[in-house]
Amino acid sequence: VQLQASGGGLVQAGGSLRLSCAASGSILGFNVMGWYRQAPGGQRELVGSITEGGSTNYADSVKGRFTISANAKNTVYLQMNSLEAEDTGVYYCYYTSSAWRTYWGQGTLVTVSS
Repeated sequence: VQLQASGGGLVQAGGSLRLSCAASGSILGFNVMGWYRQAPGGQRELVGSITEGGSTNYADSVKGRFTISANAKNTVYLQMNSLEAEDTGVYYCYYTSSAWRTYWGQGTLVTVSS
């Protein structure tokens, strides 16, 4: 399984970005897909996740601002609105297969200028 993430970039505070992550390879659905992020000098933290059934989960810091979704082609999206400087970091997508094996994307950098 390979994950290809895209959509990162530089944005001003209050702006929006949409990240995408497409999973390809030997895929038969998924259990969970989602996003982690790692701020400079910080630890990797969960941003949000979505199950194949559509249940979502978000970190408290992004609730109401970020929306995670997925399509039938095993692509997960992260719509990020009202971005803050604290959202700056490298965003990593992940895919957990129906056999509960987890794969990671290469990371995409999001920089929010204040």
